[in-house]
Amino acid sequence: MTETSQSLTIPRTGRMHPAVLRVMHWTNAVAMIVMIMSGWKIYNDEVIFGFLHFPDAITLGVWAQHALQWHFFGMWILMLNGLVYLGYGLFSGRFRRMLLPVSPRSIIRDVVAALTFKLDHSDITHYNAVQKAMYIGVILIIIVQVVSGLAIWKPVQFSTLVWLFYDFQGARLAHFIGMALIVGFVIVHVALALLVPKTILAMLTGGPRRSSTSTHL
Repeated sequence: MTETSQSLTIPRTGRMHPAVLRVMHWTNAVAMIVMIMSGWKIYNDEVIFGFLHFPDAITLGVWAQHALQWHFFGMWILMLNGLVYLGYGLFSGRFRRMLLPVSPRSIIRDVVAALTFKLDHSDITHYNAVQKAMYIGVILIIIVQVVSGLAIWKPVQFSTLVWLFYDFQGARLAHFIGMALIVGFVIVHVALALLVPKTILAMLTGGPRRSSTSTHL
């Protein structure tokens, strides 16, 4: 007697943003703001570009050493929370599901659609190519920020990391450029969220339910 196996498709549903992801998102956001504002205060103590100083009103810390303490505080939170976030995104399949596939052609297509106000926002459970590229990009930038930050913090102990940026000043410049790119990401991210308010609500409540299917033999 021959037993024939059949494939069964079992639907699975869940919120777009699970609670654990929402906690990590807002923790990352607060830690990033702390690091940016304290980093501006540290930068003012030894500027890279003579024409550029950040107003005290938007910096964090009474003086450079105080700002450095805030910077380390934000750094450890961002690093630990970021590692958990990366692990969750990779092992849960969320990164693969939400950020892939993406191609230069799809990015150009969606940029044109956005500039002509034709980009569809009806289904927020699926990211468009621009969103995918931005999220992948900022993850890579933060990784470079961690590496360059370690090189600046302990240039002797992490001399190999310093070498990656040519020298200490190269590491400082890379860290500054990374900060500028992250600030740019935050500005665009917040602007897009304000244009589509339901995305903010989704990150607070979990958003709409999304369905996926799994096949078992």
